[in-house]
Amino acid sequence: MKALARFSSGRLWCARLFVAASSCATILVAGASGSEPVLGTRKNPIKLAMVPSAESRGILASLRPIAKCLEQKSGYFFEASVPNNYIVVVESFGSQKIDVAFLNTFGYLLANERYGAESVLKAERYGETSYKGQILVKSSSGIKSIKDLNGKKVAYVDPASTSGHILAKKMFMDAGVKPAEEVFAGKHDVVVTMVYQGQVDAGAAYYSPKDPSGKILDARSRVLTQFPDVEQKVSILALTDSIPNDPIVVRKGLPADMKIKIRDAFLACVKDNQDAFKAVNNSTGLAPVTDKEYDTLRATVKGLNLDLSKTLK
Repeated sequence: MKALARFSSGRLWCARLFVAASSCATILVAGASGSEPVLGTRKNPIKLAMVPSAESRGILASLRPIAKCLEQKSGYFFEASVPNNYIVVVESFGSQKIDVAFLNTFGYLLANERYGAESVLKAERYGETSYKGQILVKSSSGIKSIKDLNGKKVAYVDPASTSGHILAKKMFMDAGVKPAEEVFAGKHDVVVTMVYQGQVDAGAAYYSPKDPSGKILDARSRVLTQFPDVEQKVSILALTDSIPNDPIVVRKGLPADMKIKIRDAFLACVKDNQDAFKAVNNSTGLAPVTDKEYDTLRATVKGLNLDLSKTLK
């Protein structure tokens, strides 16, 4: 039977709340027919989640064609959602309320350590399969080096943000820099805004190289509409070490053949839906990945005395 996708004209919001989130957006995607309550059927669809990096409804709109393609390529039913933060996704791997997720890098470490979640692919961005964090300062600040941030006010994204906190903290620690005040802004675009408006002396956020046309793709791009001159007013002071790009993660216990079909479906779908993948997590492709690739980040977390378990609280 030919698979059909039903989206109710795009109006199905939070129709089925299966994670404990204060806000989410949900869509149902039909796949192969079946009446048995086994995973991948109509009665028990594969739960696909995307950790939000921007406004949830916008991500959901881009997630629709990806979810539709996945059901066409794999033959499974999918239920896709955008929970309000990565902690919900991590905990839902433990309770088996989520089966597959686009997950941030640190969230993957948590999900792997606590619940045995497995990375099956990682994002590729214009040929790059790793990424860096960046330290941003106001161009007119007079700050010329990392050491100039000693005794200054610095904004991070959140305690568990790899590019927006962990890598920056390691850079500061290695340089012997101790900011006088550190604040958490919650989102990358808020960090950029705080630097632009002079609320902080510096901010940590994600870095991506410019696209082939020269357009910026790093965290500053998120506020271009609001601040068209952000590239001139906010400069990159330094870049952190590289780590593997954010992975696509499956929960422990998924049948091996299902994991292979899901992985292969993603690889096929990213070729046909590049605009959607760019909008969801800025990826232009997907690449193979192994858990061992994240050992360097694990060592960094250990060196900073960050307790993964406490982060979940």
